Amino acid sequence: MYGAVMGLGGLGLACRGAEGLLPVPPLFAEIWVALGVVMLALLIPAYLAKLARHPAAVREEFVHPAHLGFCGALPVGMTLVAGGLAPYAHALGVALWWAGAGLLLAFQVWALRLFFGGGIPVAEVNGGWFIIMIGGIVLPGPALALGLGGASELFFGLSATIAPIVVALVFYRTVAQPPLPPVLRPTWFIFLVPPSLIYANGVALSGSTSLFLNGLFYLALALTPALLIASRRFLEWPFAASWWAFTFPLDALASAAVQHARLEPSPLWRLVAAATLALAVAFVALVLARTVSAFLRGTLFAALKKA
Repeated sequence: MYGAVMGLGGLGLACRGAEGLLPVPPLFAEIWVALGVVMLALLIPAYLAKLARHPAAVREEFVHPAHLGFCGALPVGMTLVAGGLAPYAHALGVALWWAGAGLLLAFQVWALRLFFGGGIPVAEVNGGWFIIMIGGIVLPGPALALGLGGASELFFGLSATIAPIVVALVFYRTVAQPPLPPVLRPTWFIFLVPPSLIYANGVALSGSTSLFLNGLFYLALALTPALLIASRRFLEWPFAASWWAFTFPLDALASAAVQHARLEPSPLWRLVAAATLALAVAFVALVLARTVSAFLRGTLFAALKKA
């Protein structure tokens, strides 16, 4: 469910970034930021209650290779919410960003320990590993909003360096192992995050682009229609919290497209930025509406339990 924090907060920051380039009303961006804050505020005490009542289940999440990657959504979501708070509660945002960054680093060390320990079945690997292993590529966006650009370079560098290894591993699992059950197929979209955010935040940190960074953005653009075609029957897939995996990757793509449109001012790239942002808004709104509906019916986690 922390993927919801990422999807909502990420969309708010993407919309903020598009202001002045696209006709995005400022209030529109702040609505998504506020929803991300509310979601984080609800989930942290809920997860603490889970830890108190079901500690064995929490421990299982941090040692099971199929679940471990998604644990990274907590600290990454914290940093995104921190960036959203920047204009309203700067000191709180800074504290929350550092808490999220430190927690992510601790989770990464833990994940690497399991990784080097071996014995992880390839079939258990999934897109969630991107979150915990290379989640540091997300941190510069909110960090720059808080004036912490230099601090984020460490996390960005570590994650961007290991990204090719993790992408190759997850790609191998995707093409060479049995297909994911439909309820987990939204995690395919996480492949958009590394090229999109290494481009967008690499440019933001360095202040310039390069042939390599541009190539990553073009790769993300090429992946998008392929993923949409592969997921064309997604409305027939069982709905679950895993559908939030659609959202933040599309937010990341929109952020990259907006960044590119600012560097390459032309009607074409502005149109691409508008189209990707509209796609992100559509998916976040759809998944949010279905999440609320499923939660009220008590079916939000039923499909995941069956999987």
